[in-house]
Amino acid sequence: MNTKRTLLKTVAAAALASLAMGSAIAADITGAGATFPFPIYAKWAEAYKKDTGTGLNYQSIGSSGGIRQIRAKTVAFGATDAPVKGEDLDKDGMVQFPAIIGGTVPVFNLEGFGKGELRVTGPVLAEMFLGTISKWNDPKLTALNPGKNLPDQAITIVHRADGSGTTFNWTDYLSSVSPEWADKVGKGAAVKWPAPTSVGGKGNEGVAANVTRTKGSLGYVEYAYAKKNNISVLALQNKDGKFVMPGDDTFSAAAAGADWSKAPGMGISLVNQPGADAYPVVTASFILMYKDPADKAQSAEVLKFFDWAFKNGKTMASELDYVPLPDKLTAEIKSKVWTQIKN
Repeated sequence: MNTKRTLLKTVAAAALASLAMGSAIAADITGAGATFPFPIYAKWAEAYKKDTGTGLNYQSIGSSGGIRQIRAKTVAFGATDAPVKGEDLDKDGMVQFPAIIGGTVPVFNLEGFGKGELRVTGPVLAEMFLGTISKWNDPKLTALNPGKNLPDQAITIVHRADGSGTTFNWTDYLSSVSPEWADKVGKGAAVKWPAPTSVGGKGNEGVAANVTRTKGSLGYVEYAYAKKNNISVLALQNKDGKFVMPGDDTFSAAAAGADWSKAPGMGISLVNQPGADAYPVVTASFILMYKDPADKAQSAEVLKFFDWAFKNGKTMASELDYVPLPDKLTAEIKSKVWTQIKN
């Protein structure tokens, strides 16, 4: 009898331990989407788990994938750098809010030239991505870079192969500076790339890897990926005519005058903003959530995570050259957006 009682206690203890473990796993937050903010989400998640014990399972699969996942209700939140239109948010019963601000940068691999050593204007950059400028020693490039011995080398365009908010941000910018790009290609999370010599890469990681190993290449990535992989970045002319380099100061200058209330779901464009110090290719990364979520406990955990990040993650964001949201904006998100979510 004692042996049987002991066995039953052992089985019960094991069952309780298993349930406890299952609860811990269930409590972990699930999200998927944009690769653009992944470096900061990963850093926030590590610190948040140390503080609270709750983990974040975030799949960095691209903005289009994140939208698909949240619509399929397989995650508690989706993440996209290409804001969802107001009518689509209403149709899906979702809310949208920005979580972080960053920049997309032109990266290149040209022997003998490092970060900021070559300059380009928006229209010339568009011609390079169109393929009408196909060599690094094109007269338009040499005119912008006097005294530089640019090689007679073909330009290989590296672009995203997957649906991407980074691509939306990049093509939104190219459309704003080039009527030809706007007419022939336009803006979108996925576009038909016109340059005859081009190669795709999956995620910001894939583009960074392809630029690193392809001589003469030109691509675009979120700035943290350029820094992490030590890839050269072009100096880009802004709307005020000044050549600027990416960084949290120039990203902040671009976002300084943003009016977040002017678009449904706060989905404004931050490309080609005025200001002497403004970087021209800046975007917010957005979070998508259901107003009436099926798993209200998970939804509540998502809001706790971002509330913590808004309060405690500013320094971490700046260290990775993202721009944390200003307190006034986070207060507006909490009062006008989060209050629509039934948890």
